[in-house]
Amino acid sequence: MSTFLDAPRPGTPPAGTSRFRPAIHFTARNTWLNDPNGLVFHDGLYHLFFQNNPFGSAWGNMSWGHATSRDLMHWTEHRVAIACDEAEDIFSGSVVVDRGNTSGFGTTAAPALVAIYTSAYKAASEYNGTQAQSLAYSTDAGMTWRRYDENPVLTRDSAHFRDPKVFRYQGEQGACWVMVAVEAQHQKVVLYRSEDLKSWDFLSEFGPANADAGEWECPDLFPLSVDGDPDNTKWVLIVNVNPGAVAGGSGGQYFVGHFDGVRFVPDAGSLAAPTGVSSLDASASDAALRQCQWLDWGRDCYASVSFSEAPDGRRIIIGWMNNWDYANELPTAPWRSSMTLAREVRLTAVNGAARLAQQPVLARPGEGAGLDADAELMSMGLSELNGEALRLPDSVPGAAQVIEILISPGGADRIDLRIFGSSDAAHGAVLSYYTARAELSLDRRHSGDTGFHTKFASVESAPLVLEHGVLKLLIVVDACSVEVFAQDGTVVLTDLVFPEAGHLQTWLSAEGGPATVLKLAVSTLT
Repeated sequence: MSTFLDAPRPGTPPAGTSRFRPAIHFTARNTWLNDPNGLVFHDGLYHLFFQNNPFGSAWGNMSWGHATSRDLMHWTEHRVAIACDEAEDIFSGSVVVDRGNTSGFGTTAAPALVAIYTSAYKAASEYNGTQAQSLAYSTDAGMTWRRYDENPVLTRDSAHFRDPKVFRYQGEQGACWVMVAVEAQHQKVVLYRSEDLKSWDFLSEFGPANADAGEWECPDLFPLSVDGDPDNTKWVLIVNVNPGAVAGGSGGQYFVGHFDGVRFVPDAGSLAAPTGVSSLDASASDAALRQCQWLDWGRDCYASVSFSEAPDGRRIIIGWMNNWDYANELPTAPWRSSMTLAREVRLTAVNGAARLAQQPVLARPGEGAGLDADAELMSMGLSELNGEALRLPDSVPGAAQVIEILISPGGADRIDLRIFGSSDAAHGAVLSYYTARAELSLDRRHSGDTGFHTKFASVESAPLVLEHGVLKLLIVVDACSVEVFAQDGTVVLTDLVFPEAGHLQTWLSAEGGPATVLKLAVSTLT
């Protein structure tokens, strides 16, 4: 849910669009947003900066919008933090807390927040046509920002050098700042180091690799222990790609490997065959893409990056819940686009290789985890599905619904969960598990409004091997989205859905034979 500090919401939105406003996903008040930027936790608040057009509901006039939250579900939108002007647009980047006052922008007692962002220079600038890295800083906990007088601080005379993620690295030679950015059209991650955030030295580059047919954007690099073992720590490199993702259009891939302060080297198990070779036919290219490691197998999770300074050492990411294939055409007004839920990520061993697992952050303020028990709509244990569909509680307008399912497919060929449906089985978004081919899919072709763009009606799928024959699903359904976390979040699938008015029913069924429901719980969040 979003609230707005500086102005009330605008008047009644056009008919049919207000019901699409999510309950627990961030949306801007009445403007366009895309990539999350500058994610940082500071003085008890999560700060979400984001790509924003302050003047309209389509991409353009890129500036940094700003919102804050205490629980990652309820957000307050503030004034634009860093605005575009006649010389530059403000593209993606990151924010750090300069605790040692290495930049001189604050003090050691009152450290500044420093934003490292991409200046996309325009005709009024001497750097016209290039992208370079610049600084802005805040000495009032992120509420107001001042550009550094000597911007840019790092340029390569390149038109597509962007999206710096900066973090503090402690190595054998001491501490320094490390920047991970991209040469987008060369499918390369480039790494630099600095002592003061102002002067940068080149370290190394990585790529092309894996999904390399589109532009690389919005990288991130961070360490995680495997299954909580501090003696087995690896580094995760996120690289978002557009187009050329596994579900089509935009998506986020990741690599697991090692970082020594200079170079990132992926594990052998993180590398797949190149996919940008023109001689590959469509089926071969798709097969190769499915060998890559994806943050999300759906159509609508892009530009995911992580928070700096998250409490308790947690690694929490947020993505843009959209796809560049149709982003400017979504049927909402006056706002357009939203963020995914915040997701805590960890590394776990899967068949001998380290893989990311994600879980949505659904805690109430002051709670460690879990849902509001008073909002539980349904809870049941052992039962059999055989033939007839089981109707779950309807979705509640103005609230999100959380569905937890443990089910043994048994003799069933397919398990179906129909969301945003009606009494007519032909309507709704259908989440299916196919036992014979060990595959999870989400079909939104008959889910409501799909005609606003030719690429929107789609079926997404992901390989999913069951553990001990049990399908584990955590599904978060909000006003216009479905986020699926399967097998403890080792497979994630996110899609936008714009249902018909009044289509709020949810049905669970087994096809081709009996299945056993081990656990089924439905709760709401507002």
